[in-house]
Amino acid sequence: MGEEGAVTTPNSSAADVSAGRSRSSRPVARRGPHPAWSVAVVGFIALIGAAGFRSVPSVLMDPLHEEFGWSHGLIGAAVSVNVLLYGLISPFAAALMDRFGIRRVVACALVLIAAGSGLTVFMTRPWQLMATWGVLVGVGVGSMSMPFVATITGRWFVRHRGLVTGVLTAAGATGQLVFLPLIAALAHDHGWRTPSLVVSVVALAVVPLVLLFIRDFPSDVGVRAYGAESDSAAGVRTSVPGSAARAITVLATVARKPVFWLLAGGFAICGASTNGLIGTHFVSAAHDHGMPATTAAGLLATVGLFDVAGTIASGWLTDRFDSRYLLVTYYTLRGTSLLWLPILLGPDVHPTTWAFIIFYGLDWIATVPPTVALCRENFGADGPIAFGWVFASHQVGAALAAFGAGVIRDVQGSYTMAWFIAGGLCALAAIFSASIRRPKTELAAA
Repeated sequence: MGEEGAVTTPNSSAADVSAGRSRSSRPVARRGPHPAWSVAVVGFIALIGAAGFRSVPSVLMDPLHEEFGWSHGLIGAAVSVNVLLYGLISPFAAALMDRFGIRRVVACALVLIAAGSGLTVFMTRPWQLMATWGVLVGVGVGSMSMPFVATITGRWFVRHRGLVTGVLTAAGATGQLVFLPLIAALAHDHGWRTPSLVVSVVALAVVPLVLLFIRDFPSDVGVRAYGAESDSAAGVRTSVPGSAARAITVLATVARKPVFWLLAGGFAICGASTNGLIGTHFVSAAHDHGMPATTAAGLLATVGLFDVAGTIASGWLTDRFDSRYLLVTYYTLRGTSLLWLPILLGPDVHPTTWAFIIFYGLDWIATVPPTVALCRENFGADGPIAFGWVFASHQVGAALAAFGAGVIRDVQGSYTMAWFIAGGLCALAAIFSASIRRPKTELAAA
């Protein structure tokens, strides 16, 4: 693996330059791991940092309610702003990474997360919760969300692309796993402000790693993408048009294809049934049934543990099986588990509770690798930005669920109806996935 991916075309032709290849492709003798792995590792760490504050809302909902008297619906609305911006910024962030580079965008995003998290400790009014927890952190995490994964894997990997997508996607779950028990313990022992400051410091600590180790294209360091053939253009720097304009142009192009709306609709339901519902309200719902908040946070962290295994396995499966059928399976199993949840929650943790946590955890965001693959297959070079828009729909669904489930809780006194609605929507997502047609070029090659 020492020299795999080294560029072997020493002379750049005029045609290459006119096509936008801004760096000379000179052979570089390298020993040790391919630099793609360094980029992937630091990307994984950066995504963990972004995931830290996303795991805070579910743990701090009750402390904020007790201190300020804010309703679950109001706090859920702030979470909705966060997840909505998280999604809507994503396609523009993918285009900004094309225009200004991965390093600059990710470093700035981490600073925004740190600022939003740190300033939260000074808030006394609901609008400040919206501004810090909602806007600053939402823009920050949206700037380095799943399109960041698609950009790294699209530029740096040819071999094991699905597997690496699964590993990087699992970083969000790992961040949840690392931070949730810590945040719950700190909030219990020292109040909710201490974990907010801890998340801010962690996000800032990741910035130097990003600046030191992440590079934008393999050709910047004289190599090809990992696993690329000697005549492949994968990983070669190319010029791109304006960032915001390109994001809108790509949307206008892909929106003409039914596959985009099927993917976006399914992923909106994915967001509603994970981040928006379970990620935001599970701790509060379990607490309603008499379970201590720290215990419920530990269960949610365990979901993250099994999600790591499930998402990596999904990436491995995506390299080998039809992504459409994987999505049908994932959505069907998730919907079934949500329909059972109301009768499983109680003051104590039983074997059936653990069965749900393990089962649901394996399926948490296993949908990401096959969705990224379908965007790449159907939209080509525009795949990362197209996935940014698909991911935006994911966050729209999550925002609606975060707010809607809070309202259901305020009106009915329980979350039962929210679980049933989410289970039914997952069945609809399975139908959407089954309706996706394979690209014509793929059919011709089959």
